[in-house]
Parts: sequence; structure tokens; C-alpha cells
Amino acid sequence: MMAMVMPSNTGPTRYRVNLDELMQLYAANYSLMTRLFPGPLEVGQVLRLVPKLGEDYLLESKELTRYTALYEIRQASAQAYNYLQPQLLVRLYHDARLAEVCASQQIYKLKPRYDYPNKKMHHQDEKHQTNQFLNDWLVFCLKQRIKVEFA
Repeated sequence: MMAMVMPSNTGPTRYRVNLDELMQLYAANYSLMTRLFPGPLEVGQVLRLVPKLGEDYLLESKELTRYTALYEIRQASAQAYNYLQPQLLVRLYHDARLAEVCASQQIYKLKPRYDYPNKKMHHQDEKHQTNQFLNDWLVFCLKQRIKVEFA
């Protein structure tokens, strides 16, 4: 006679950051950004990204140091509700060849992991999802052969 093993009901499992996967995503984002955009841009320089269809985007250089660059990516058109416009702050680490989303929308410092539930209703893996969004958007830009010009 076989004994039946019942799963223990200890509640939801806690999210664990997969650092290897996150670093691979950062490396892919760096590679895509350096393929798509000329660089490094001087602080204050702005590129206009013109897709065949849809809204234009702006890539603005916010900070440039010996080993890093900070860029803001935002929609070019001004809307009454700016919280509806995609906006990312991306830091490129040239020495490590990584690109990380540091801030997005109204999240000014993305944490690797959030407890859930939380007051602002961030996903447990908000940082990973935001960097995956950047990756998906960069791949889309590359596939669409987006036109890049100085603004």
C-alpha cells in the first residue's frame, strides 16, 4: 500500500531575485542600446527616435562620466497626464557593458525585490519587469529600423 504525500500549505513562496538572469538582461540591453544609438552623447544632447508607426520618443543624455552614462527615454508628445507617458531612466555601465533601468514612471529608485502586497502595489519583480520592457522596446526599435536623428 502506497502512502499519499500531501503538499504542505505554508503559504505563498517568497520571490527570489535571479541575479544571473537579471545580469544577462542588463548585458542584452547594453548591446541593443549601443547598436541603436550613437554614443556617448554629451550631457543635454537629445536624440529623436522616429518609428514608421506610432509616437516619437526622445533619448536625452542626463549624465556622462568616465565609466557610465545616464539617459532618459520618454515619449516626445506632451500629454495632459504625463504619468501615462512611458519614461525610463537608464544607466549604462561602459566598463561592465551593462544597461540598467534605474527609474521608471513614478518609481524613482527600483528595488530588486518588493514585498507583496505593498502600499504602491509594485510587483515583486518590478525591476526585472521594467528591464524586460526596455529589452522588448529596444528589440522592437531594431526590428522596425527606427530612424534616429539629433533633435
